[in-house]
Amino acid sequence: MGQYDDKVERQRILLAAEKWALGVKSLHAHSLSSMWYDDRPEDTADGKGVVDRQFNSGLIERTLDDGSVVYFGEQLKGDELIQEFLKRTGVTVLK
Repeated sequence: MGQYDDKVERQRILLAAEKWALGVKSLHAHSLSSMWYDDRPEDTADGKGVVDRQFNSGLIERTLDDGSVVYFGEQLKGDELIQEFLKRTGVTVLK
């Protein structure tokens, strides 16, 4: 009856990883145009400020001073998300 144990375990970990992915990894309020991910230097031109919120999923959400929002990066999904979750959280896989 244990033929699906691996699939059930993977799904359990994936659900935990998806919840973890929504967590904020860092929050940065700044007016710099030299962030490693920034391809929009106009957002901070002339001293304008922004707030960048990086999620555990890899996605970065930028809120501009006018309230609009832009995104950077790619959101991890599936096996890539599971691997990052296991690496960052120290969760062990049950066998």
